[in-house]
Amino acid sequence: MTVPSLSETLELDDDSVVAAVGAGGKKTTLYRLAAETDGVVTATVRIPIFDEEVERVVVTTDPEAAADAEARRPLGLVPEREREDRYFGYDPGVVDGLAAAGVGPLLVKADGARNRLLKAPNDREPQIPSAATHVLPVASARVVGEPLSERAVHRPERVSGLADVEEGEEIRPSHVAAVLAHEDGGLKGVPEGARAVPVINMVDTPELAETGRKIARGVLDGTSASAVDRVLLTRMIADDPVVDTVER
Repeated sequence: MTVPSLSETLELDDDSVVAAVGAGGKKTTLYRLAAETDGVVTATVRIPIFDEEVERVVVTTDPEAAADAEARRPLGLVPEREREDRYFGYDPGVVDGLAAAGVGPLLVKADGARNRLLKAPNDREPQIPSAATHVLPVASARVVGEPLSERAVHRPERVSGLADVEEGEEIRPSHVAAVLAHEDGGLKGVPEGARAVPVINMVDTPELAETGRKIARGVLDGTSASAVDRVLLTRMIADDPVVDTVER
């Protein structure tokens, strides 16, 4: 039996614009999708140097022309190198222009999390292009059992407010589900008509798979069918990254 790839599971095509938000695997998700689809990786926020993840990164203020001129794929497009270890991202409107020019699939890092396992966005986040067809709110199954603190969570005070959990308290699957399902959390800024598909990543063991399923069921219970119809459990470092798909 052939296991569907991540891009097949998400039903991506050349017109897809995928925005990854949250924490615990955004970048690895985008790079996996780029490898599977020969897509274009870009960002609307800062992104660490990723030249080794694609065939070429072009630093340009005219990404549409660069995408048209460069045949190598997967391709990275960024406007400027901020410092030695990271690039700046484009304004979301520039990514909308790329989408309109048909250079997709476009794979967009749309917020930051400082390498934590869970996050809730601030007032300026996420920076999702309006052309997004898919939004992937990401969280790590490994955050369950950790205390709610800055060690594992980006903006723990905001997670506290969304999930009704005190800072320092042990994070449970229901807390992660509450963040992913919240309109000010994982579903914040999802454009009308875009498909939100939460991703529970780092499902590396059978025990973490069961934790992921508890989170997924909590997300589905906390949202409408029109908002979220399924949740993916993934292990992005595996050859077949989709561990399970939890549907309504």
